[in-house]
Amino acid sequence: MDPTTLSLLLLAVLLVAIVLRAPIGLAMAVVGAVGYVSLSSFASLQAYLSTAWPDKFLSYDLAIVPLFILMGHLATRTGISSALFAASNAWIGHWRGGLAMAAVAGCAMFGSISGSSIATASTMAKVALPEMRKHRYSPALSSGALAAGGTLGILIPPSIVLIIYALLTEQNIVKLFLAATIPGILAVLGFIIAIAVYVRIFPDAAPKQDRAPLKTRLASLRQIWHIVGIFIIVLGGIYGGFFTPAEGASIGVVLTALAGICSRTLTFGALIESLVDTAGATAMIFVIIFGADIFNVAVALSRLPMTLADWFSAAEIAPMSVLLLIVLFYLVMGCVMDSLSMIVLTVPVFFPTMMSLDFGLLPEQQALWFGIITLVVVEVGMITPPVGMNLFIISAIARDIPTKAIFKGTIPFIISEFTRIGLLIAVPGLSFWLVSLWG
Repeated sequence: MDPTTLSLLLLAVLLVAIVLRAPIGLAMAVVGAVGYVSLSSFASLQAYLSTAWPDKFLSYDLAIVPLFILMGHLATRTGISSALFAASNAWIGHWRGGLAMAAVAGCAMFGSISGSSIATASTMAKVALPEMRKHRYSPALSSGALAAGGTLGILIPPSIVLIIYALLTEQNIVKLFLAATIPGILAVLGFIIAIAVYVRIFPDAAPKQDRAPLKTRLASLRQIWHIVGIFIIVLGGIYGGFFTPAEGASIGVVLTALAGICSRTLTFGALIESLVDTAGATAMIFVIIFGADIFNVAVALSRLPMTLADWFSAAEIAPMSVLLLIVLFYLVMGCVMDSLSMIVLTVPVFFPTMMSLDFGLLPEQQALWFGIITLVVVEVGMITPPVGMNLFIISAIARDIPTKAIFKGTIPFIISEFTRIGLLIAVPGLSFWLVSLWG
């Protein structure tokens, strides 16, 4: 069988396995191993596997992943989410739809510490949903705002998915963090505008509440100063070149733990739970990475990425048309796959194709731009029915809210996301302007 045909067949088999709910890491490993043997030999696969484990998982850069995951778990168990929501609510809660806006702002700030969409959505939902119920917010708006706000954990640095993209494409992690900053701010503003428009159309969805006294607002800031300090020290230190991303993650873990100890919110039991949950999440991510590595090596042996790049060049298809096709593919796949699996499975195939096209950008700029667009589109998949991960996270927490209402509540935020995708595609400089200033 022709190698390209075989690789497409392997991809089809993998997608069927994913739809049938096979464990994604195992499915990629098995299908990739079959493809590897078919394109090379079993002895060659054995030789690859004998070196792949240490080469892949003893990487210094990969240590960033469990460290930031641990930082997120510690933040979850030390009451940081409650303080962030309380501060946001104190300052903007009196606006029409202010509680939903405060939830989005809280998600953005918590996402800057946790780096995880699922952790952000689940943690903030437990804090914000009871308050929105208390003030008679509509279930659709409440659940939609929290599902959408949770996606901010993917893009706002530090982001686990962004780190994986950097490792897959051999890009500078610090530059990717910088590149994600403006798109992340646009996401927060877009969600707040979406809420403002929604409550103007449906005023009963968000009754107004009284403005908090100045004393209460100032007191709320005292509850989050240490969170702001951790954020500034970790990312400021990384951006300033005072320490590497791995060192910054280590410092973040220590500072978050110290904040919990000093506030007496981090118990020994909570620390053990954080370590165990971190180990489980890290193991899951590493299995997915390793399975994707085997599959992608098999795809590379078939020369599918090069064949795709050559085909697009020979067909003289406009580069922007290729990008739009890739975006459409991600939007469709986001309905059935989680974000990390999509990244590790598709980036090794699409990245060479994108880098072979001429968008009038420098290679590094093009790599950063494509990475940010990819992550933003993956964000949309987190809230797109029928399998948007964040939708099910909110549904599991708010069992009294019908799934249909949650789906309906995400519509304004999906529209906001499509607007942002269009803006990032039309104005590539939004993704690397800060990088050019930093460089």
